[in-house]
Amino acid sequence: AGRMTDTEAAETLGRLQVLPDLAGLAPAVLVIEAIAEDLAAKRALFQALAGIAPQAVRASNTSSLRISDLAAGLPDPARLIGLHFFNPAPAMKLVELIAPPGAAADLASDLCKAAGKVVVTAPDSPGFIVNRCARPFYGEALALLGEGHEPAAIDAAMLAAGYRLGPFALIDLIGADINLAATRGIHAAMGGHPRYHVFSALADQVAAGALGRKTGHGFVSGTEAAADVKAGDGIADRIEATLVNEALWLAHDSATPPEAIDLAVKLGLNFPRGPFEILAAEGEARIGQRLAMLEAAAPPALKTRYLPPRPLI
Repeated sequence: AGRMTDTEAAETLGRLQVLPDLAGLAPAVLVIEAIAEDLAAKRALFQALAGIAPQAVRASNTSSLRISDLAAGLPDPARLIGLHFFNPAPAMKLVELIAPPGAAADLASDLCKAAGKVVVTAPDSPGFIVNRCARPFYGEALALLGEGHEPAAIDAAMLAAGYRLGPFALIDLIGADINLAATRGIHAAMGGHPRYHVFSALADQVAAGALGRKTGHGFVSGTEAAADVKAGDGIADRIEATLVNEALWLAHDSATPPEAIDLAVKLGLNFPRGPFEILAAEGEARIGQRLAMLEAAAPPALKTRYLPPRPLI
């Protein structure tokens, strides 16, 4: 791509070594896996690594699986941690660290910081910080779609509010299939709570093969949306209220500090502000009123979706 000289390229390649099998990892101090998001496959790999490199800190790049589930039954489970990088890893600064304080966490954190990353400690719960807090950004947009709003108008509302991408453009960029898998995974892990409802519009999109940019057609990719489409009134306020609600629940469930949630959300999703920054700017009463109105109007399948963990009004 012309971003480095031939000498820099050669030096970079010189720091990489491809191994024919796992046995070559025996001297490793830290091993980071980034294989398929499959619990059984990851556990089998970590079981093998525990025998090959028992002294190594073993880290998973999982985006949603609990580290405690991956570590269950493994020898020396304290040596297994979560180290979740964001794509594209060379450009995205955030790394979510899922580990208790100790030598393993310190080693991983120091390595990431030396590589120029920003490390945020996340709770060992489904979706950690970013993928959990992102659910309402997509989910509430899908709820609005079901109420008759156009995807382009919803995206335009979020762009007007300062977001770099609207929820449907972001689904198209990531891939509707990837988004659906993540949503289903968190929905199941969180006991089927309506805050993580799997909307049929997303499942239908995947069934139709309209996955977004990679297939040339999605919610907004490959469509003939008018260039002058107007943003829908109240859409950004509604989506942001649900972002705040999810962040409140995460802080309530895990005691994760609000400033850590804001930092992770802004770095991991490129949002212009974090949910607690929204709450401070808007005030608890206004956010609470919006959530109360949404809960009162919610269809049966979404009842309790908009209830906050504590009274806001």
